[in-house]
Amino acid sequence: MFYQKNNTTENQKIIYVFIDASNIWNIVKSKRKFIEYSQLKNYLKEKFNAKEIKIFYYDAYPKEGTRDYDLNGKHRFYTYLKKGLGFVVRKKELKRISIIAKDGESIIEKGNMDVEMTIDVLHYLGKYNIAVFFTGDSDFLALVSYLRNRGKKVYIFSSQNSVSEELRTGGDGYFDVKNINKIWGKDLRHREDR
Repeated sequence: MFYQKNNTTENQKIIYVFIDASNIWNIVKSKRKFIEYSQLKNYLKEKFNAKEIKIFYYDAYPKEGTRDYDLNGKHRFYTYLKKGLGFVVRKKELKRISIIAKDGESIIEKGNMDVEMTIDVLHYLGKYNIAVFFTGDSDFLALVSYLRNRGKKVYIFSSQNSVSEELRTGGDGYFDVKNINKIWGKDLRHREDR
């Protein structure tokens, strides 16, 4: 059974943050700036007056040899999140699926991390009283409702073009990531080959 007795006390705000990297990447591309995750961590701790904060980061990465650029930077970034900032990083290789269509064979890549995120949200249920989701996927609405029915406060962080209406209004509050100036860092530069 997933539900555990809440071990947190009401006056101690313990926040668990769940970041869907693919959703955030779409926001980064439209803002054309990188998120500074150390600043994001500080912002959330301050915003919610948290005694404790734990951040989970979910990402799928390309298989080695499938890109014409080096993937070492991505893996260094994961190490920075884990060792430098204390994040829990859940990652997996993108699954490559061969599709046969009228115009020939093509490859699509899939790397959905929704199940991994949901498992963590439920596994740690007794450890936090505030859940923060960085995603816009309406599939999470059932999970948000489940948490709220068990006395958790749930906040959604996304952006106007990346969030479903159901999720935006389904929690205890919604924040547009693009409008949080404190968390944005360096300009995003596109690779020369794009």
